[in-house]
Amino acid sequence: MIQHDVGGGIAVLTLANPPVNALGADLRAALDGALVAALADPAVRAVVIAAEGKLFVGGADITEFGKPPRSPILPEILARLDAAQKPVVAAINGAALGGGLELALACHARLAAPGAVLGLPEIKLGLIPGAGGTQRLPRLIGPGPAFAMMLTGEPVSAGRAAELGVVDEVELGDLREAARTHARELADAGHLPRARDRGERLTPEARAAFEAKAAEALARDPGATNVAALVRAVRGAFDHTFDEAVAAEREEFRTLVEDPRSRAMRHAFFAERGAAKVPGLPKDTPRREIARAAVIGAGTMGGGIAMCFANAGIPVTVIDTEQGAVAQGLDRVRGLYAGSAKRGSITEEERDARISRITGAVGLAHAAGADIVIEAAFEEMGVKRTIFTELDRIAKPGAILATNTSYLDVNAIAAVTGRPQDVLGMHFFSPANVMRLVEVVRGDRTAPDALATAIDLARRLNKLPVAVGVCFGFVGNRMLEKRSRAGERLLLEGALPHEIDAAVTAFGFRMGPFAMSDLAGLDIGWRSRKDFGGRAPVADALAEMGRYGQKTGRGFYVYPEGARTGTRDPEVEALIARTAEEHGIARRRFTPEEIVARLMYPMVNEGARILEEGIAARPGDIDTIWINGYNWPAWRGGPMHWADTVGLPRIAADLTRFAAETGDASQEPAPLLHRLAAGGGCFGAAA
Repeated sequence: MIQHDVGGGIAVLTLANPPVNALGADLRAALDGALVAALADPAVRAVVIAAEGKLFVGGADITEFGKPPRSPILPEILARLDAAQKPVVAAINGAALGGGLELALACHARLAAPGAVLGLPEIKLGLIPGAGGTQRLPRLIGPGPAFAMMLTGEPVSAGRAAELGVVDEVELGDLREAARTHARELADAGHLPRARDRGERLTPEARAAFEAKAAEALARDPGATNVAALVRAVRGAFDHTFDEAVAAEREEFRTLVEDPRSRAMRHAFFAERGAAKVPGLPKDTPRREIARAAVIGAGTMGGGIAMCFANAGIPVTVIDTEQGAVAQGLDRVRGLYAGSAKRGSITEEERDARISRITGAVGLAHAAGADIVIEAAFEEMGVKRTIFTELDRIAKPGAILATNTSYLDVNAIAAVTGRPQDVLGMHFFSPANVMRLVEVVRGDRTAPDALATAIDLARRLNKLPVAVGVCFGFVGNRMLEKRSRAGERLLLEGALPHEIDAAVTAFGFRMGPFAMSDLAGLDIGWRSRKDFGGRAPVADALAEMGRYGQKTGRGFYVYPEGARTGTRDPEVEALIARTAEEHGIARRRFTPEEIVARLMYPMVNEGARILEEGIAARPGDIDTIWINGYNWPAWRGGPMHWADTVGLPRIAADLTRFAAETGDASQEPAPLLHRLAAGGGCFGAAA
């Protein structure tokens, strides 16, 4: 696991633990042994730590979290570096993340290749750095910039790391040879610069700036235990010695490892990685070449999907039936890119390059040369079948024909073509140029290579693909429909819109369901229910009154003078009461806890049905979809993980009671939920 090479008095220790050189117990032991040997060898004047592959160190082995530690733990190795009497230089060839960056920070110098990225992403797992990162980084670059870097968890480029002072040099040539030279120069000078000894940046002014940033972070998310822990750890750099502060940091880390929020976020991390493994789709499945794309529909969704291709460097043609629609769509895209350039998120050159990759055209004939065609037209089966009938005639052999439908039967769409093996769903989420999630819908006759290509393409577009099966609404919208139905029932039984929204935002969502409906437009759901069946008495009545939400200034709430936040409307509350009376429903008060149970338990129940039907391969896929497509709070781990924390026996019992109270038999526990609850099991164990 460690390649040891000595030449010219310099020992090069190369980490070789593919694919990411994770600092698991075996690699730590090997590294520690190699360090001991090198530091004790009189023929060695200095040490270089390098790595094989594309990464330096991708981080700790987080499968070890929560298990008894195996010595040596990383802080012990870094303490050995602190005590080293010979210079140690890190040659950072690729990503140095988490424990990998902490290892590099404990070295006496750091050189990075131009393509390297460096970061401490522990915050995304509900944790903080646990091997001195909260102490060494502030001493190198200042507590304010270090806190900001750890708070987001986002890595920085090698160039930016050099500007901040995280690395000493960005080496354009032979990185290892440059690291050898640097190590030799340090040895010649007898110089052992250590981050732990740097105190010049811990000034009163720096503390004031840090405390201001810390107060903002705590106010944004007062319940985030890891944010509070990070604040305390960085503050320790001012209030304690280095060793005391590192010991306190380690205790904070250990506490967070057992914290339910961190457990949920680690579940979400593994669930996202697990979603990449599609049952029945071998890794060596052939892929089709995707060099050019076409998008049918120049509306908001079509334009957003086209931007995804352009951002990935793939030329794309946006097609509509009228030149005016094409022009309007391209104007919208140019405006979005202009905004990105103005904010500085892309350069003006990149803005122009991306715009140049998008062309507009009238007529489906312009899809003939595309390797993939994504239909993003009106959500109506007749429209989509007409488009796919024509695409079957026009598209070149082997082209993937994808529909962006949110609800409709992909098999029925494929059936109008003579090439169902090439047809699948790619359900982007709005806004498509922003949202990560794509549900890749596998039809009954979708070819394995078409599915594999679509999944790889989604990643190429910087998206998170999750493979799902065919049913109405697939995974996310099918479960959402259950929550929407439960929300309507709650209104009639006595809860008011603002009470339901408050309970949902307290649960962790950014918006409640009725505020979200007002934002999206009540007319959208109203039309959908008319097309697909179903009834939402209160929402339908509001839509029939022309109350479509924010765009009309009135929906479940009122929005005076273009306000973005709604206020209660006595007219709506009176309408709810009348509707409940017409349906013979007695109204009562609900606690926030009851509201959450009434909304979320039916979703969990539907998730169980989805699993049993094979629409989703595993509970973690459902959690990944809801976290990334519907803003389920990541610190709750997704609906199926959350259900396990609540307890499936409790959920099953309450669903049985809900079914009896409402007369809605669909709320009876699904067979899988019933079996797991009866046996004291959980979705996680059944995965």
